Amino acid sequence: MALFDLPLEQLERYAPDVPEPADFDAFWHATLQQAAAVPVLVDVRPVDTGLSLLDTWDVTFAGFGGDPVRAWFTRPRDADGPLPAVVEYLGYGRGRGLPHERLTWSAAGYAHLLMDSRGQGDQYGTGGDTPDPYGGTLGGPGPVTRGILVPQDYYYRRLITDAVRAVAAVRALPGVDPGQVAALGNSQGGGIALAVAGLVPDLAAVMASAPFLCHVQRAVDLTDADPYGEIVRYLAVHRDAEERVRRTLSYVDGVAFARRALAPVHMGTGLRDTVCPPSTVFAAYNQYGASTGLPAPADRTMHVYPFNHHEGGESVHTDRQLRWLTARLGRDAAGLQPARTG
Repeated sequence: MALFDLPLEQLERYAPDVPEPADFDAFWHATLQQAAAVPVLVDVRPVDTGLSLLDTWDVTFAGFGGDPVRAWFTRPRDADGPLPAVVEYLGYGRGRGLPHERLTWSAAGYAHLLMDSRGQGDQYGTGGDTPDPYGGTLGGPGPVTRGILVPQDYYYRRLITDAVRAVAAVRALPGVDPGQVAALGNSQGGGIALAVAGLVPDLAAVMASAPFLCHVQRAVDLTDADPYGEIVRYLAVHRDAEERVRRTLSYVDGVAFARRALAPVHMGTGLRDTVCPPSTVFAAYNQYGASTGLPAPADRTMHVYPFNHHEGGESVHTDRQLRWLTARLGRDAAGLQPARTG
C-alpha cells in the first residue's frame, strides 16, 4: 500500500475537533461505578507451563456486569519484592491463547497480566476462554458492530469496562506494586489501553501502538479495511442507522479518552496503515491530556514507521517500548538501559 493519508508534517499538527457526547463522563462514571460494586478477584489458580524461570496463574476476575473474565498472570519466579505490572490488551479477533505465547514483559522482570477479550479469539492465535453473554443485542455479527445502535448495549462498553477492571485485578494480586501499573496494547489493544488511560487517572504509563477506535468517523470515511470495514458494511445494509451508529461510537472514541489521560504515553504508527490510519492515531496523540485542566503531558513519545503497514515497527518497536518503560519504572532485571530516542 502506497502512502494514502496526510503527509507527516500535517500529521504532526493534526488535532481535529472530534465531537464528544455531553454525558460522556457521566456515562463512564456510572458504568464503572456499577462494575466496581462487585469484588474484582474471582479465582486465581497456578498453572504448570513447564517454564522454569516464570510462574503463571490462571486468573478470573469480575468484569462488566460481574461477568467472569479470564487472564494469564505471569511473573519472574522468586522475584524479590513487589513488581511493577504491565496489563496487556489484545488485538481484534484474538483471545488470550496459551500462557507461554506472550513472555516479553515477564521475561523483562515485570508482573504481566494478559486479559482475554470477551467473545473473541476465533480469528487469530490459539483461541480465547471468555464468552460475551449479550448476544441478543441488535447489531452486526462482529464485535465492532455488536450492540452498535445503543451506547448502553455496545460491545466496547463491556470490553473497556473489563479492561479497567483488569487494572484493579492486577493491583489486587500478590507481588504487584499497585502504584506502578502500565497499560499496553496494539491495534484493538492499543485503543483499549488509551481508553484505560482516560478512565484510570493513576496509571504509571501507557503504550498504545496503532490504536483502533480513534477518530472513528474519519477512519470509517477513509478505509474499507476491517474492522472499520465491518461498520461500513453494516451501514450499507442499515441505511437509516448512521446517526445512531455515530452517536454510539462517540462514547468509545480514543480521542475522547486520550484528552482525559494523565500518564506518560508511548505510541507508534505505520504511515501506510490502512487498518488504523495514521491520521486517526495522531488525532489521539496530539490531544493527549488536553482536557485534564493541566498542561499537556510532556512525557509523550511517538515512533513513526514510514514504510510499514499495520505491523508498524514489530520487534524494533517492542525494543523501544522496553527501553522507554524501563526509564519510567526503573526496571533493570533484564539488563535494560534507559530509553533511547529514534
